Amino acid sequence: MQAIIMAAGKGSRLGNLTQDIPKSFLEIRGIKLIEYNIALLHSFGIQDIIIVTGYQNEKMEEFAEKIEGIRCVYNPFYEMVNVLGSFYLAQDYLTEDTIYMHADTLCAPEIFQAMLQTKGDMVLPVEFKICDEEAMKIRLENERLAEISKQIPGDRGQGEFIGITKISRSILDDLKKASKKVLKEKHFQSYFEGAIQELINLQRYELKVIPTGDVFWTEIDFMADYERATARIPEELVAIAEKEFKV
Repeated sequence: MQAIIMAAGKGSRLGNLTQDIPKSFLEIRGIKLIEYNIALLHSFGIQDIIIVTGYQNEKMEEFAEKIEGIRCVYNPFYEMVNVLGSFYLAQDYLTEDTIYMHADTLCAPEIFQAMLQTKGDMVLPVEFKICDEEAMKIRLENERLAEISKQIPGDRGQGEFIGITKISRSILDDLKKASKKVLKEKHFQSYFEGAIQELINLQRYELKVIPTGDVFWTEIDFMADYERATARIPEELVAIAEKEFKV
């Protein structure tokens, strides 16, 4: 199994916290966000990891070269495209079952384990709740994933996709074609979920949604997110990361 981590962002909404570092170098309890995610992947035996870099890429590449199994792919267009553009630049390296994740998103090991154990062509953990406009919302029809987008109105969205997903090798070819199609149509500000929507439209695959329940996960975009993550991060996740990265 492989993993791909989106880590090109600047994190400008976090102000001075990320002024001189990649967003994924932001620390919680002395451990970088990227370290939490690498340690989580390693704890489940996933060593083949691709990190898509952008802002301050040299720092990420210097960090990654010390860890066996990590390949960095630089997105020189990170300020001109959204996440799907970063995925597209690295997608040809993906040949196996793959974990897709964002460097600024953390989740408890329970969510990750449940995702790995669930069968499906794609498995998407979702927090079912009332969503704000910023959330990557999902909509189900007859218990099947019908729509995934930030543009879903808040009163129609049924939950928030956490941005971490398991992708079966059997779906990779069509996923790569989908990302190319979206970008070829000049939707350069599309999120990765734009390609997922193309797969939904094919009606060919089982895109499985699993609930996160009340288990911890967070995307860190704003100071309030960072403060909440610092206060609520599970000790189990901290212990996994400390074992590998904290001396």
